[in-house]
Amino acid sequence: MADLAGRIVILGAGHAGGTAAALLRQLGWAGPITLVGDEPIAPYQRPPLSKAWLKGEADADSLALRPESFYADHQIALRLNAKAAAIDRAAKDVLLASGERLAYDYMIIATGARARRIPLPGLELDGVLELRTAADADRLKAALGPGKRLAVVGGGYIGLEAAASARALGAEATVIEMMPRVLARVACEPLSLFIQDYHRENGVSLELSAGVAALEGEGGHVSGVRLTDGRFIACDSALVGVGAVPNQELAEAAGLACDMGVVVDLTAKTSDPAIYAIGDCTRRPLPLYGQTGRLESVPNALEQAKQAAADLCGTKPPNPEVPWFWSDQYDLKLQIAGLPLGADKLIVRGEPSTARFAVFHLDPENRVQAVEAINAAPEFMAGRQLIASRKSVAPDKLRDITLSMKDVAA
Repeated sequence: MADLAGRIVILGAGHAGGTAAALLRQLGWAGPITLVGDEPIAPYQRPPLSKAWLKGEADADSLALRPESFYADHQIALRLNAKAAAIDRAAKDVLLASGERLAYDYMIIATGARARRIPLPGLELDGVLELRTAADADRLKAALGPGKRLAVVGGGYIGLEAAASARALGAEATVIEMMPRVLARVACEPLSLFIQDYHRENGVSLELSAGVAALEGEGGHVSGVRLTDGRFIACDSALVGVGAVPNQELAEAAGLACDMGVVVDLTAKTSDPAIYAIGDCTRRPLPLYGQTGRLESVPNALEQAKQAAADLCGTKPPNPEVPWFWSDQYDLKLQIAGLPLGADKLIVRGEPSTARFAVFHLDPENRVQAVEAINAAPEFMAGRQLIASRKSVAPDKLRDITLSMKDVAA
C-alpha cells in the first residue's frame, strides 16, 4: 500500500485520468493530486463526439465527466493546456513543455491514443480532418450540413459514426475502405455486411476494396480523394479515420516497458512500481483469454482507473471485467462483449433483416468468447455473463429465438 499522503501526478486529463483522480479521493487518498491535460477543457466524454455532439444533441455540460467545481472541491489541481515533455524517474518529477517541473511520489500515465497518420499526399490541406478531441469534432461539425459532401477515409467505427451523423445533418457521405467490407478488422462478416447495407439504405456511398492515392485540393482546401484506380471522389471535407496509435512516447523515453502500448499488470502498474498507466495507451493482461492486448474503450479506461486507485489506496482490487464496446449509428445500437480470440464458430441468433440480432463467437468447447448484438440488449447482457462464467452452451439453444436468453444462459 502506498503512502496515502504522497503526491500523485496524472498525465492525461481524459476519461481514464479524470476517473482515476476522482476514485483516488473516493478511496481515501489524502495527498496532493495534480491532473495534467494538454486540452483547454476539463475531462470529458469522447464517444459522443462522433454522434450526439456532431448532431447538436449534446453540449459542453453534458459531455463533461464532472462539473468543473468538482476538482477544486476535492483538492484536485487541474493543469489544463499543459503538455508533459519528459519523465525523470530518478528525480521523480515531470518536465512540462513550459519548463516547469512537477514532483511526484506516484504517477499515473493516462495519455490515451492519437489518430493514426498515414503517408498520404494532401494531408496538410484545409478541410482534411481527424476525430479524437472536442476541437476536432467542432471542426467536423462546422463542415457538415445540407449540400455538403464528406469523404471518409476508413470504414471503422469512428468513420461510420461520422458518416451516419453527416447524413442526419443533410450532408452527403462517401466511405472509402481498402478492405472488401467495413469493420473488417473488428467485426465478423455477418455484422459488417449488415452495417454496410444499412448505411447504403441511409444514403451513404461505400467504396470498398478501394485504395487512396492522394487527397487533392484547390486553393489550399481539399476538393476530393483520388483513388488508386484513378477515380476521383469530390468532397468539401475529408475525415481520415484509419485507427489509433498509443501515446507511449513519454513512457518509452523514460525507460518503461512498452510493446505497442505501455505494458502494465492487473493493478495497472508499469515496470516502475511508482508509475501506473491506464486507458488507451496501455497493453494490459486479458485474463479471460490468457494473453495481453490493447483495448480502446471507455469501459477499459474505467476498469484500469479502478485497478490503479485500488492498488494505490490499498483497497480490494476490482473483479476482472469482460471487455465491452458500443457504437450508435442511425437507430442502431451495436453492443459488443468479449473478444473473438480462439473462437472457431459463429452462431447467428435472430434475423439480420429485422435489425435485431446477435452473433455469438464460440470456442471449440462451445464457450462464448464474444457476442456482437444489434438492438439486442438481452443477448448482449447474457453474452457478457456467459463469457465471464466460461460455461459451455449448446449452439442450437443459442440459435433458438423461442428460448429466452435467460433460459439459454441457465
